Amino acid sequence: MTRKEMDKLGWDELDILLVTGDGYVDHPSYGAALLGRWLVHHGYRVGMAAQPKWDGPDDVTRMGRPRLFAGVTAGSLDSMLAHYTAFRKKRSDDAYTPGGMAGNRPNRACIAYTNVVQRAFPGLPVILGGIEASLRRISHYDFWVDNVRKSIVLDSKATAITYGMAENSIVALADAIRDSEDRSIRALRPILVNIPGLVVAGARKDIPEDAAVVELPSHEDILADPQALIKATLLLERQVHQNKETAIQESGGRLVIITPPGEPLQTDGLDQLAGLPFSRLPHPSYTERIPSAAMIQTSVTTHRGCAGGCSFCALALHQGRQIRSRSKDSILEEVERITEVKGWTGSISDVGGPSANMWGAHCASDQSKCKRSSCLTPAICKHYKVAQGDFVNLLRSVSDVESVKHVRVASGWRIDLALTDMRALSCMIQEFVGGQAKVAPEHQVDHVLKLMRKPGFSAFEKFLDLFDKESKKAGKKQYVIPYLMSAFPGCTDDDMRALSDWLRAQGWKPEQVQCFIPLPGTAAAAMFHAETDLEGNPIFVAKSDAQRLRQHGILMPTMGRPPKGKQHRGKPSFSKGQQGRGKRR
Repeated sequence: MTRKEMDKLGWDELDILLVTGDGYVDHPSYGAALLGRWLVHHGYRVGMAAQPKWDGPDDVTRMGRPRLFAGVTAGSLDSMLAHYTAFRKKRSDDAYTPGGMAGNRPNRACIAYTNVVQRAFPGLPVILGGIEASLRRISHYDFWVDNVRKSIVLDSKATAITYGMAENSIVALADAIRDSEDRSIRALRPILVNIPGLVVAGARKDIPEDAAVVELPSHEDILADPQALIKATLLLERQVHQNKETAIQESGGRLVIITPPGEPLQTDGLDQLAGLPFSRLPHPSYTERIPSAAMIQTSVTTHRGCAGGCSFCALALHQGRQIRSRSKDSILEEVERITEVKGWTGSISDVGGPSANMWGAHCASDQSKCKRSSCLTPAICKHYKVAQGDFVNLLRSVSDVESVKHVRVASGWRIDLALTDMRALSCMIQEFVGGQAKVAPEHQVDHVLKLMRKPGFSAFEKFLDLFDKESKKAGKKQYVIPYLMSAFPGCTDDDMRALSDWLRAQGWKPEQVQCFIPLPGTAAAAMFHAETDLEGNPIFVAKSDAQRLRQHGILMPTMGRPPKGKQHRGKPSFSKGQQGRGKRR
């Protein structure tokens, strides 16, 4: 982060500067740190400008001009989501910032940071990455201005975007820029459009001759007809899943070229990445605690991707639907390293991923021919294979590591998968809950769940019965934390009352419920904008703040004040941490 640290390493200059909206935590859960370690592993000298000021260049120039390029990310969250609630009120906290206070990253951070870098280093290639850039790679509905915005590669004037999980793409890009004598965008464009996992602004003549091309509705088409946004979103989902097409989109006389998804890291690559020498700690220059760093310090990520494809969730669009899992040996080696970190207390806080019980899952068919939007809904695909018992055995192996006293699964569980193996689920509940199990029924009304691409509510009711029975067998008081959502597209006030009636019948009083936020690039955001389902049928959408607040208030008449009275076994407990659920998604 400083010239002094460069001197200690014997570096006279950087090859790559990474600019991030998060505080710098050297942990594999932080994208900038992860890519930084990966690039260093591949022979590049990398500097980090964490949460630089955006009103001047000083924070990005302190280590000098990088030789190859600057990478820019808003951080672990879309910066607008980090700053504003579902009702567009400013947040006061930021879990990825030293001290936990909001205000250390700008709105639309990718655009703001790109501007700073371009002023500091004229002519230097600027490459966007991370969740904000990835989900805004084509024309997208922006909830915070209630309008459709162009691809962020155009709005930011960046050289390119690396989208999705970009380890292979960013190394290929760094190699290409290193080997180019002319590093101007004009000279680099013909090279970049041949690298998988990139978004580049250009023209039709720049499309590789042998590319299989899918053309998305243009930005102007989407402005004229909201249905075109739904079409564009579904085509982009298909491109990510089938992994072979170049997608293109006309926008204001320019062409946005989205190369086929980069080859994801498989088990060997994920193991190699996880084995890099992360300290797992915030940078030593910080004097204040970073809340998210404390939360994930003793957590282990076992896999990437999510087969659910929920219409409101960004995971499948960013990480892909196919699960890429680390080996058991790699996971156990990471646990061993965690036990050596200063402050170790004996507890592994989480072993999991986007959905904890998808570790080891895979598709047994030809994925390139699959036309499903979800592997799990309306029913679990017959080709989707997952061994819940293997996950339980992994957890038990983690428990057997010397000095490990407690192992918990704090990541969310996918209910329908859990119910496919009652024996494994019984072991999970009795041995690894740690007091609270996070599951995501989201709603109670079937037609709303269908729009969400979620399983029917009966699965949640079956899970609750089993959870209560197995907790009693273990002699433990344990609680289910169900994620619930208000104001989803297609959800009416009557639908919210139906959910409220069900909760009341159970004697449950939620303290917090997530009001739907249309995340850029998701199918649900397209439905919210078009006011139709994905087939074009009109649906009711609570769009105004008044409508959204009314639906939210049906479940939360006190708007978050905790209910009086004692919680009972099996009753869901809605902790403050649930606020972060919408942010993570």
